[in-house]
Amino acid sequence: MSLTQKILSSVVALTALYGASAMAHPDAAHVHATDAWARASVPGQQATGAFVRLTAKEPLELVGVETPAAQTGEIHEMKMEGDVMRMRPIDSLALPQGQTVELKPGGYHLMFQQLKAPLQDGTQVPVTLIFQDAKGEQSRLHLQVPVMRMAPKAGAHGHAVGTHGHMHGH
Repeated sequence: MSLTQKILSSVVALTALYGASAMAHPDAAHVHATDAWARASVPGQQATGAFVRLTAKEPLELVGVETPAAQTGEIHEMKMEGDVMRMRPIDSLALPQGQTVELKPGGYHLMFQQLKAPLQDGTQVPVTLIFQDAKGEQSRLHLQVPVMRMAPKAGAHGHAVGTHGHMHGH
């Protein structure tokens, strides 16, 4: 075996080892994500929302969101203040064990600020959700979220595509 073949063989072995450990990574969130989508944007638009249904297998809080598509990801709530609907960032969103929490237009949602490029209808955007348990330990859920102009039709229960083995049914 040549030196190049030995190096390549070692790289392949290390990649396989890393890939196996990444699938069973201890910080993978125990959360089931369905019906994820992000709203398509147009050139010049600085922000857009993303939505998902989350069901935690243990009491957790959603404490952060990251995407390479935007400078900043935030968790937002829509709330009536007097007779005006206001949107504001929140630090965390409680996910009670076994209860589905829906992040949707007009309610809790994810907000991507300072978009690096428009999100185009029919594409997908990588999104990482960050959770924290009662002990303060964080976990992450990596999703590929479809980009659409409008919300999917009611009853179309698609699943977000996750990259961790801890997402059941994927």
